[in-house]
Amino acid sequence: MAPILEVENLEKKYGDFTAVKGISFSVEEGEIFGLLGPNGAGKTQTISMLTGVIPPTSGTARIAGYDINTDMNEVKKVNGLVPQDLALYPTLSARVNLNFFGRIYGLRGSELKERVEDVLRIVALTERADEIVDKYSGGMKRRVNIAAGLVHHPKLLFLDEPTVGVDPQSRNHIFESVLRLNRERKMSLVYTSHYMEEVELLCNRVAIIDEGNIIAMDTVKNLISMLGGGIIYVGLEKVDDTILQQLDDLPAVQEASLVQRPPVPPPAEGEEPEAESEPILQTPIVKIVAENSQQAVVNVIAFLNEQDRPLTSLEILEPNLESVFLHLTGKKLRE
Repeated sequence: MAPILEVENLEKKYGDFTAVKGISFSVEEGEIFGLLGPNGAGKTQTISMLTGVIPPTSGTARIAGYDINTDMNEVKKVNGLVPQDLALYPTLSARVNLNFFGRIYGLRGSELKERVEDVLRIVALTERADEIVDKYSGGMKRRVNIAAGLVHHPKLLFLDEPTVGVDPQSRNHIFESVLRLNRERKMSLVYTSHYMEEVELLCNRVAIIDEGNIIAMDTVKNLISMLGGGIIYVGLEKVDDTILQQLDDLPAVQEASLVQRPPVPPPAEGEEPEAESEPILQTPIVKIVAENSQQAVVNVIAFLNEQDRPLTSLEILEPNLESVFLHLTGKKLRE
């Protein structure tokens, strides 16, 4: 069976700036696929190209066999979009909003009524469907936004940061809706987020995207297994190649590397740099990828005590998608 979504070398440029840099991936039918990355990574730009909001600069994608460059009218019939920004009429009720969006898709009469009632049940808003949207909480507005993307029963649904700014109760409703759509209706979903715990909970496979590039893609389990037992950051007063090699050779340690080197401070305004001046040192940080973090910490501390090398800091990151992203990029998802 062919994937419901196939993306090939998709690129988006704005002048000299490339927002999406020739990415490729596919989504199988019935899969929840995650796009995980920080704000500005290219997630929204990617979804916008796939749903016809903006045209790609180059590359293409096929959704249910339709090409986004030549068959966008057909593409829009088989996919749904839940944008990050609310796309609702605030002075109208949820039911009237959904009737409006259903009519855009050509729904009429009893079919439209049934679809609206169906999506209201999915997002748990049936009892408050006739209230004006402007009186809803932020989380309830998000749920109506999701319902608007579902009213035409798409085969593939794109959700772009659907939980931003919502209360915990609405967040849980959104999670339940996503899982129910996938489990009961076999709907395929592409879910973007910069919250790794959401992607870990919901998604079968994940593409980690940063600065317009996909830097890793696999199942959540396989991505996390890249780190073995986790990552340990050890601060030392002084680091050289010998100590790095000795740490690297310790049992339960997979790899040791220096991630923070002593920088040369810039000269003060109006001063010329002094060629022979000593730099102001920052504490070096050694990154240790562990096969077993608990055992590695014990071994590392014992070794450093033997060497009379005092720790200046110690941080242990258990393996999850946040630590995978940090491992691959050197920065946190929400920096």
